[in-house]
Amino acid sequence: MKRINKYIMCAAITLAATSVKAQTIQMSQKGDTTILNITNPTKYLLLPVEEDKDEAHVLLDTSTPADTWMDVRLAQNKIDYYVPFELGNGARATVKILNLKHDALCYKPGMLKLSNEWNTANTDFYRPSYHHTPSYGWMNDPNGMFYMDGVYHLCYQYNPYGSKWGNMHWGHATSTDLIHWKEEKPSIARDTLGHIFSGSAVIDKNNTAGYGKNAIIALYTSASDKNGQIECMAYSTDKGYTYTKYEHNPVLTPFDGLKDFRDPKVFWYEPAKKWYMIISADKEMRFYKSSNLKKWDYVSAFGKGYGMQPNQFECPDFVQLPVDGDKNKMKYVMLVNINPGCLFGGSATEYFVGDFDGKNFKCDTPPNEYNFLDYGKDNYATVCFSGVEDRVLSIAWMSNWQYANVTPIKQYRGANTLPRELKLYTGADGKLYVSNNVAPEVKALRKNTITLPAMDIKAVADKKNIIKSKENAFELEMDVTPGSMATTGIELYNAKGEKVNIYFDMKEKKLVMDRTESGLIEFGKLAVPHDIEKNYADVHQGVGNTPFRVFNSINYKNDFALGTWAPLSLCEGKTYHVDIFVDKCSVEIFVDGGRIAMTNLVFPTTPYTSVKFYNKGASSSFRNIKLSELSL
Repeated sequence: MKRINKYIMCAAITLAATSVKAQTIQMSQKGDTTILNITNPTKYLLLPVEEDKDEAHVLLDTSTPADTWMDVRLAQNKIDYYVPFELGNGARATVKILNLKHDALCYKPGMLKLSNEWNTANTDFYRPSYHHTPSYGWMNDPNGMFYMDGVYHLCYQYNPYGSKWGNMHWGHATSTDLIHWKEEKPSIARDTLGHIFSGSAVIDKNNTAGYGKNAIIALYTSASDKNGQIECMAYSTDKGYTYTKYEHNPVLTPFDGLKDFRDPKVFWYEPAKKWYMIISADKEMRFYKSSNLKKWDYVSAFGKGYGMQPNQFECPDFVQLPVDGDKNKMKYVMLVNINPGCLFGGSATEYFVGDFDGKNFKCDTPPNEYNFLDYGKDNYATVCFSGVEDRVLSIAWMSNWQYANVTPIKQYRGANTLPRELKLYTGADGKLYVSNNVAPEVKALRKNTITLPAMDIKAVADKKNIIKSKENAFELEMDVTPGSMATTGIELYNAKGEKVNIYFDMKEKKLVMDRTESGLIEFGKLAVPHDIEKNYADVHQGVGNTPFRVFNSINYKNDFALGTWAPLSLCEGKTYHVDIFVDKCSVEIFVDGGRIAMTNLVFPTTPYTSVKFYNKGASSSFRNIKLSELSL
């Protein structure tokens, strides 16, 4: 391309009175590269973002091999928001930009800003009140989670340069109670090997890796077009706040050149006194073992042809649980996050129960049987904390890959579910199932609890304006005894008539959550089904060649506006204990201690303030009704 020798002074900014040096940006364009030479740089260069544009490439040039290009949707015609780009501590900084037209809005005077501060005050109407979210940017899968010295460490897939997927780092937050989360600096950053995809972290109590007793060892996937998906290691000697990447990465590559080879989950297998890794390998899981967390040997594989079809295996976990609380009778549970594979389209979490002998995992059920950990559409990438000795705690990403990039949010995208405790129970059919109940720590959120009178309902009992939470953050708990063959429900609604309809369909033996009139739903038309889902064989379609996800949903309007359902056969008895958690953009339901869990996003334009208890058919009863505001 023709070389352009053009120098433009974009900014000359004088900071507060404590500074005597002016900060300036001098911009030059050389071929297809724009170069910003910054004198006396501030901490950040604030970059304007236009979300619907292609990614430009931005580099802080330090002339070292570690320099890594980041992908930013820089503004061309309008500015949706800004993101901070750190400039380092030198007397000068050089930033390079590729893949952006020279007349883009980003380059107009005053559009690129220098600042020593980055304002993370909430600007988004739908930011949850009590669920974990990043202060800004994109978040998806939780990963690298562990508990040590009274602190829970939650890492997650994170893009600090925009509210759409990209630039995968490990974001980082800590908590002492699973409820209040402190945002930490990202713990592992994208590098020249690739994006930092999902993985896990373990406490190396016996110094097997050689970095000291109780060092934290992280195994993760590096992903790039050049290198493919390869497994890497990093270690921390400060309890997981900062990591050093292993100098001989990668530590594992697929022996057959597999494209989809990611998300390592590491666990200690005491009978062999070795570390084991379970990793997603296209449509199966593979086991590896190691003595030092660096050299890994293949063991076996499981899962090809198992579970809901079609699917793509991702983000595994592998935990032991006592059967019905009996620690003398332990079983292994393999969590398999799939995309696609959700009963209603997109991503979800299913599981398999069985036994593991250090070589093979033997599943208790045949390949065509499947069980879901959550029967909503917005529970994905469920993974568990390592280092928790007395119980199994998990967190999932609260979204769905079909529409995660287009939800009506700007400052951030992506929230995590409430923390949950997993248990193994014997169902009425004699088979083993995993309950997925909200962790008891969540009870601390309750404020201003009121008790409603017991009700026997033949038609409707409308409780208007009883929800006082201005944050649309509350819990509604009750015991429901539906009438025989009745439809018995709870409708949460606001002054605009937007509503979430939750009901027991006793004819179909289903619990249903219908969000088709819950608020903003039109963005669901922008949802993009996975290619595997779209191309699935006709034999697995519904009536009239309707896609299965459409046929199987309740009241389908688009891939967001629909109802999800769970089989009531997971529960026992005629009375159901129902616990409903509502936050600004989500509804999580737990029935009978998590035998049914159902998580769905909602986007009401004003808070839900009223509850309608209703019944169609034989009389139904509602007892022990408690309504609590929830706040941190």
